[in-house]
Parts: sequence; structure tokens; C-alpha cells
Amino acid sequence: MSVSRVYANVNLNKPKEYYDYENFTLEWGVKDKYQITKKIGRGKYSEVFQGVQVLNNEPCVVKVLKPVRKGKIKREIKILLNLRGGPNILQLIDLVKDENSIYPALISEFVNNTDFKILYPTLTDFDCRYYTYELLKALEYSHSCGIMHRDIKPHNVMIDHEKRVLRLIDWGLAEFYHPGENYNVRVATRYFKGPELLVDFQQYDYSLDIWSLGCQFAGMIFGKDIFFRGKDNYDQLVKIAKILGTDGLYDYLHTYKIELSRNFLNMIGRHSKKQWNRFVNSSNEHWAVPDALDLLDHLLVYDHKQRYTAQEAMAHPYFDVIRKEEAKKQAREYIKQKKEKVMDLDDEDIDEIVKQQEERKQK
Repeated sequence: MSVSRVYANVNLNKPKEYYDYENFTLEWGVKDKYQITKKIGRGKYSEVFQGVQVLNNEPCVVKVLKPVRKGKIKREIKILLNLRGGPNILQLIDLVKDENSIYPALISEFVNNTDFKILYPTLTDFDCRYYTYELLKALEYSHSCGIMHRDIKPHNVMIDHEKRVLRLIDWGLAEFYHPGENYNVRVATRYFKGPELLVDFQQYDYSLDIWSLGCQFAGMIFGKDIFFRGKDNYDQLVKIAKILGTDGLYDYLHTYKIELSRNFLNMIGRHSKKQWNRFVNSSNEHWAVPDALDLLDHLLVYDHKQRYTAQEAMAHPYFDVIRKEEAKKQAREYIKQKKEKVMDLDDEDIDEIVKQQEERKQK
């Protein structure tokens, strides 16, 4: 049995109603409080519209769910309610249903997103670090709440670059984690599927999200829309093996006693591991810095139990500059709260204030 290294027993220690979405009673809001203004997207399980809240004219998003199993709808709503208020999690505002329709609609906050294919090439090195760190905050919170997202990809990461706001959206494939449970491997989008899904290993955990984040991160720092672009699920694993090598893959299969068909093994073949720096060139070297490559090496790991957790990833030196900026922001807030004179702070000032804050916490 494979059990997550972190947060394995979160749901075991929660009351049953926390994760028992099948017996969850939906409470409907008033649909007339919202007006649809335009269609902004569609997915396999939903149609998405921009709208306004009639009472305050604030923008919102209306996600109309397509006919699917009722338990799936309940699961998404229960998860959004459990995560409401968490850092960088899309905030659910309301749940409504037209009396003439069987399809419910989720009302959530609006994010003025820029398509990642347009945004990512314009990002600075600092931006890449900042938004990846913000996404890790959302995953760390979700995992600490006993929930796997299971569909991390650029399309589900909304970024309002002007406001520097990131939101992790679309929790339709998310699931509560219970140690030892067998989960459906038909989740996630092909280019972001972890090896565990591609070899039909059902006892996966939160680390699936870390692999998917690693694929997204690789695309960002190497200047590619998609890093592993397989034609189908079989070819997807072949594409991974050609970069990560087959020695690690076969060790992974042996560790978890996973058997692949002879035809599949022949497709995979034998490949040596490629070094990440071979993908660095003059057009992406400002993103693909040594610390970024080292972080990537800890995210894209065959063995799900050997990958970084979200918390471990956030502690990586790649994010030192982000943590320092957050410390400066906290220090300025501290000064403001104390009604002391706000001034330009140098690094020594910041270090001293942060040190004082830590000493107060310890006392």
C-alpha cells in the first residue's frame, strides 16, 4: 500500500460530513441576483460565462455544469465550500439553479485572466518565481485540507497580471484523499498526467498535483506551451522516458510491483536521463536559471513518494527572493499597524524587524 508522506490522515481526523459529499444537501441561492453578460469559455463538464452581481454590479463568473453524475457535482461544491477562504483558491460565491433547468450553476469571483500563451512569454524571472510560489500556496492549503486537485494545468490557473493575483480554478476533478484508497486514473489532462496515472497505479496521492505543476513549470522556464507532448497516454509516458530516462522508470515499476504489457515496454525502450541544461538556450536562459532547474529536478520525479511536497518546494532556494519580499511586506504592515513612521527599509532593517517578530512569537 502506498500512503502519502504528508497529510495522510487529514480526512480520517475530520467528521464524516466534511468529506461525505454523497449525503451533502445542496442549498440553492437566488438566481435573479446574477446576470450573464457574455460567454468566456467551455470545458468538458461546463460552460463558463462572465456575469455581474445585480446588487453591487460586481463582476462574477457563472459556471453552468453540464449533465453529469449528481455525486460529481456535489463533490465539486463540497470541496469548494471546504476550501473557501484559502489562499489563491477560487472563491465560491453562490450556487443557483433555474427552476426550468436541471443544470446547476456555480457563481464565483471574477479574475481578469490573460491567456497563458500570451502571458507566459512576457513574464520576468521574478514573475515566474512569484506565480509558481502563489500556486504552491494554493496546493499546500488544499493538501493540508485533505484534497487533491487532480487537474493542474495552465488553463486552470487564472492570473490577473495587473493586480498580480493568481487563482486555482476548476475543482471538478478534485477528490478527498484517504490512505490506501484506489482512485480513478482517468483524471488530469494528458500532457500533465503523472507517471502513476500512465501506468494505471491507483493508490496515488497529493504528489500527483506536484508532477502536474512540474510540467507547467517546465513549460514556463523553457518557453514552451507544453513540455511533454504525447499523442496518447502511451506516447505520453514514452515522451517522459526519453527525458527522465528509463532506469528510474523501471525502478519505479519494480518498487510498486507494477506490470506493463510487453508491447508497452517495447514502445518505451531504453533511454538515458537527459540533463535539464540541454533545454536551455539564448531565448529562455533568463528563466531557466540553475535554481529553477534544481527545483524542476525535485518536481518531475517518477516515484511519487520521492517528489517534493508543496511545502518542501516552497522552501527551495529558488523562492528565496519571494520569501524576502514577503518579509518586507509583513515588516511594513507591522510598522503601519504600530503607527510608526513608514520609511524606505534596507535589508538590515528588514532582517532586524523580522528577527524581532520571531522573538515575540517565541515568547
